[in-house]
Amino acid sequence: MDLLNFLPPLLEGAWITIQLTVLSLILGLILGLFLVLGNMSKIKFFKIITSIYISAFRGTPLLVQLMIIYFALPDIGLMFTAFQAALIGLALNEAAYVSEIYRSGIQAVPKGQTEAAKSIGMSNSKLFIRIIFPQAFKICLPNIGNSAIILLKNTSLAAVITVGELMHRGELLAGATFRNMEIFLMVAVIYWILHYPLTLLVKYFEKKGDYSSAQNA
Repeated sequence: MDLLNFLPPLLEGAWITIQLTVLSLILGLILGLFLVLGNMSKIKFFKIITSIYISAFRGTPLLVQLMIIYFALPDIGLMFTAFQAALIGLALNEAAYVSEIYRSGIQAVPKGQTEAAKSIGMSNSKLFIRIIFPQAFKICLPNIGNSAIILLKNTSLAAVITVGELMHRGELLAGATFRNMEIFLMVAVIYWILHYPLTLLVKYFEKKGDYSSAQNA
């Protein structure tokens, strides 16, 4: 079947999609932590800067952000490869959403634990590292999983800046062969296969959270 000839380039694109998703998520999780700390800080300067960042990246389309990074920043001497630009854009965008997920998780940690830790003289840094963040991260896992699913699908926007990910490979094949229906159906199936394990993981974390809640009740 000649459709099988399309698989190798599409799978190569899928591998790039996976790399973009994983790397962007890792960077987004790290940067998102700094953003939520700044946003919840008592220092006004940090709070203002992080609030503006979060608002800007959540309030503008990811596609526009990618276009600025890849096409506009070279005008001021900042040049990136297509993959680097996509990675930077996806990670910066993801961080803005992850920071809000972290914030909701931190606020969900029972205040009694914080007060108990302070009563025994625990510093704020130790309190956050040992008590607040570990619990908040567990609470956040289902939402982080959902964000990762959205991120996986958002990597398709990198095709606009010529990153050779799955969507871009599909567009090239469709343009060369005019087999639009078959090729884009294959692209859709591959995206679905990539996202399905993440969906199962989110359901697992949700059930685990419900179980933990039932145990603590």
